[in-house]
Amino acid sequence: MASERIAAAAVVAFSGPRAQRGRIAADYWALTKPDINVLIAITTAAGYCLGSRADLSPLSWPRLLHALVGTALVASGAATLNQWIERALDARMRRTARRPVASGRIEPGRARAFGALLSLAGVTYLLVTTGPLAALLATLTWLGYLLLYTPAKRRTPLCTLIGAVPGAMPPLIGWAAARGRLDPESWMLFAIVFLWQFPHFMAIAWMYRDDYDRAGFRVLPADEGRAPFVTYQTLVALVALLPASLLPLAAGYASPLYGVGALILGVGFADCAARFASLPSAAAARRLLLASIIYLPLVFTLLILSGA
Repeated sequence: MASERIAAAAVVAFSGPRAQRGRIAADYWALTKPDINVLIAITTAAGYCLGSRADLSPLSWPRLLHALVGTALVASGAATLNQWIERALDARMRRTARRPVASGRIEPGRARAFGALLSLAGVTYLLVTTGPLAALLATLTWLGYLLLYTPAKRRTPLCTLIGAVPGAMPPLIGWAAARGRLDPESWMLFAIVFLWQFPHFMAIAWMYRDDYDRAGFRVLPADEGRAPFVTYQTLVALVALLPASLLPLAAGYASPLYGVGALILGVGFADCAARFASLPSAAAARRLLLASIIYLPLVFTLLILSGA
């Protein structure tokens, strides 16, 4: 029948070499964690823009693009190597079992080579296009993420504190790319991203705590200490984040419009955190996670668009 012939032709078309190449490309793209790279790009761009603003020099768009490309390459390489290292553990978790390496769609050796190539390319690119300091900071970020944070997740609930340091480095890379040095003001941006990570990761850890236990990750303490631990890390970080987010305004790097926007976003974020801390639940954790995903890109976008 004609309908059967059409269906058979469709199966061949979608399972042919071109479709297979598309699936492989999609798997390699997934290894780089593009959703996280978006946040990294925004915070790197904010660091670059504020660094240029501090120097009172015109914004160099080509140099900004170089900083974004190099940082994204290093971050993509680190994300790929992280999945290669944790492939056996990821396979035990429902949330990560379908990742390309954990599921076996990409061979571990290929993932390792891909991650190493991306990392080396990113550091080299930053060194050539933006200077040695940005390349050094990217290298330290890579080392901290893979050699400190990744093994710490299997050993101690303090892994969030450890991982928050490399996680907050992208704005410093952007600042260094703009100015060739780190000024005291650059640490304002580091502080914002550093503090933001605690409520963000506490929400994730609570939502997937059974998954983490199954895989052997110790992102939270034992059962009786979990709720107080999550409450403390979430609320203390949010209390510190509110004034930290206003430091660019106080230092003269942002307009009052930024201050109003940052305050509104911070109060909304803190409200979700307080609700989660008062009654930790999957629904409250999802709301807090959504609030964190909204908060950071909007605050840093305001910083990029806001002139003093």
